Amino acid sequence: MRAVDEKLHSRVTQFYARQMQALDAGRFEEYAGTFTEDGVFQHTPGTEPARTREGILAELHEFNKKYVDDPVQRRHYFSQLLLEPQDDGTLRATVYALIVRTRPGGRPEVWPSCVVHDVIVADDETVLLKSRHVSYD
Repeated sequence: MRAVDEKLHSRVTQFYARQMQALDAGRFEEYAGTFTEDGVFQHTPGTEPARTREGILAELHEFNKKYVDDPVQRRHYFSQLLLEPQDDGTLRATVYALIVRTRPGGRPEVWPSCVVHDVIVADDETVLLKSRHVSYD
C-alpha cells in the first residue's frame, strides 16, 4: 500500500475538523461546500444518496427538521484516518466516527458508531469530497 506524505495527511485532518465543526454548528452551506459540485453523500443506510452540492444542502435541511424542537447538540468525532492514494489521483479515506449527542442537563451518549468511506480530490490548494458513504456499526 502506498502512503501519503505527512503534509497531505495533515491537510486532510484539518479539512475534516473544519467540515465536522461546520456540520455540528448547523452551517450546512459551508458543509455542502466541502463536496465537489457533483459530490455524492450517503449518510443514512437504506436511503438514496444526495447528489450535487445543492442536493446535499437540501438533504441536510430535510434531515435536521426532526431536531427543530429538540435541543440536542451533536458532535462528530473522526479518528483512525487511513488515506490510500488511488490510480486516478484521488484518495480513498476510511475513518472511524462517533457521534456524541447531548441534551441540556443530560449525559452525553454515543449514537451512532460508524465507519466513513470517502473519496477525496486534493490539489495544492483545496481538499474536497467526491463522495461519502457512511456505514453504521
